[in-house]
Amino acid sequence: MDTATTPIPTTGTLRTDGATLYYEVRGTGPMLLVSQSGEGDAGRSTDLVDRLVSDYTVVTYDRRGLSRSVLDNPAEGVSLAAHADDVHRLLAELSDEPVLMLGCSLGASIGLHLAVDHPGQISVLVAHEPVTPRLLPADQRAHHERELAHIQQVHRREGLAATFTAIAGVLGIDPAGPDAEPGLTRHPMTPQRARNFDFFVEHDFTAVIEDTLDVAALTETRTRIVPAVGRTTPRTAFDNKCAFALADLLGADMHEFPGGHNGNTTHPRAYAAALRTALNAR
Repeated sequence: MDTATTPIPTTGTLRTDGATLYYEVRGTGPMLLVSQSGEGDAGRSTDLVDRLVSDYTVVTYDRRGLSRSVLDNPAEGVSLAAHADDVHRLLAELSDEPVLMLGCSLGASIGLHLAVDHPGQISVLVAHEPVTPRLLPADQRAHHERELAHIQQVHRREGLAATFTAIAGVLGIDPAGPDAEPGLTRHPMTPQRARNFDFFVEHDFTAVIEDTLDVAALTETRTRIVPAVGRTTPRTAFDNKCAFALADLLGADMHEFPGGHNGNTTHPRAYAAALRTALNAR
């Protein structure tokens, strides 16, 4: 797609419980919500969105605490249930019909909460490598929760550079030489993005560790959940194990996407094609 013709997004804000949420809408066709990974805000997967707007009305947003989505009380922290409630309210504002959803990493974990608590809002959820320890056996769950808590300790002692290395190890990311498509939009480490990373590690990691997802209820939801993994994510990585555990729980086929844990940003062209296939699979 010629990104020069990409439609300018319609932007808005929405009051939710304890926060003001910023969102963007662009494109035409069935509504597709993209819930980002990590510190990603509404603009993080712009290259992917550019390749979807000809077929979908794409909604992106800043999670509460990131960029333009401001918490009433920043010291209060966040929970996955609150993140899911934000999306529930956003979708209620934008559509009277069930929508499609791509959730990446933490975004997939949010999508699982929506599938349980508000299954009528999401018709299909593509859950790419959810960071949901509750999907795993008790011993593995406890091990990976300790890993996340350790990363928080690294962050407090040594700062962001050391934190990036620790996160890459847990999630199976190769920051030194990532395989990527050419011509990607650059996302430099601006002061705002650094603040987003700080919030993500300090607050969203705690939300994952303290998650309350009713895993058994996922087998009864009306939302069709499509488990997905990155082609190059190591099978021993925490996020990859969560995706396979989700597929086993649901008795669902696993969909392999290009790239690794962050394939939505490193391989937007191929990822868009794989996403269309996953959304249309039966």
